[in-house]
Amino acid sequence: MTDTGTHHGRIALVTGGNKGIGQQIVQQLAELGMTVYLGARQSDLGVKAAEELRGRGLDVRPLHLDVTDQGIVEAAAAYLAGQHGRLDVLVNNAGISGDITKQAPTAPDLDIVRAVYETNFFGPLRVTSATAALLRAAPAARVVNVTSSLGSLTAMSAPGSPLAALPPSAAYVTSKTALNSLTVQLAKDLRGDGVLVNAADPGACDTDFTRGTPFKAPRTAAQGAAVAVRLATLGPDGPTGGAFNEDGQLPW
Repeated sequence: MTDTGTHHGRIALVTGGNKGIGQQIVQQLAELGMTVYLGARQSDLGVKAAEELRGRGLDVRPLHLDVTDQGIVEAAAAYLAGQHGRLDVLVNNAGISGDITKQAPTAPDLDIVRAVYETNFFGPLRVTSATAALLRAAPAARVVNVTSSLGSLTAMSAPGSPLAALPPSAAYVTSKTALNSLTVQLAKDLRGDGVLVNAADPGACDTDFTRGTPFKAPRTAAQGAAVAVRLATLGPDGPTGGAFNEDGQLPW
């Protein structure tokens, strides 16, 4: 269930928050009254995006955050610890697709596979572990990993499923499957601390991520962001360790 109480005073961090779905997640959390740190790999783009949202009266603050760089991640976590001593919401949104023409499992470009995993899997693992003490220090923290229905083993293997007909991928698709599994393990690790951890599938949204690809993207970034925001604001009776889209729970 969504927490219908006040969100003022809560501290949130969104990785990859300077554009697309990430920027919409930042905006929607800030509109609820949260102080939101907009994580961005490129500092100048993060500052620009945060300034735009602050111009609308929202408490959005830029934070340099390259999820593939352990030193930068640890520095960001230390900064949040010094500023607030806790983290109420973490949204692991940063993700890349890689060159989809070079991901065939029988002929992969392994450099592309590694790069995709560094951002899509190791990134959330790196950021969540670095901020774990801050999440545990919050009274009821929420972690949301932005996933994709492409990571569903059920949907990818079911006869007649539209996803089963897509070209095979050794990088992006498998990285989201791995992220789904990580979500379950993080939920197990943090359950005793009152931290709920779930994966959000925003659906195919019209952003830079999908433009120029063969995937149809009928949804807006704002619509996609709403799924993650709902999971970021779950009440104490909310689920943990699951993957969800706007219609409900997804099959693994």
